Amino acid sequence: MSYDLAVWEGDRPADDEAGMKFYRERIVPRLKAHDPRNPIAPTPRIRAYVGALLERWPDITDDDDGSPWSTSPLMSEAVGWFVYFPMVFSMADEASAFAADLARQHGLVCFDPQLQRLRS
Repeated sequence: MSYDLAVWEGDRPADDEAGMKFYRERIVPRLKAHDPRNPIAPTPRIRAYVGALLERWPDITDDDDGSPWSTSPLMSEAVGWFVYFPMVFSMADEASAFAADLARQHGLVCFDPQLQRLRS
């Protein structure tokens, strides 16, 4: 079981409902259409954000259980102007709080699809 966050470039939606609408209309269709064999390079801001996440917790490896990320390489989850990434449920509280704060520092929007709310 994993816990996911969506982080994107752009104006912050006015409220959670607008954030959910943006997520459903803009992020979900791109996730469904995304072909990992033909990746879309992340924008510089998204690349910097994911790089900062990896500075805190490196990508998972076969012999390392200290990372919260559920996929590796984490950068492969970045698609142009957004990143949608899963984390292990057991570390979700700490990792999602860090990721949301880091998104704010990078001027990005962070949305929690499980709770259907914007993270600040």
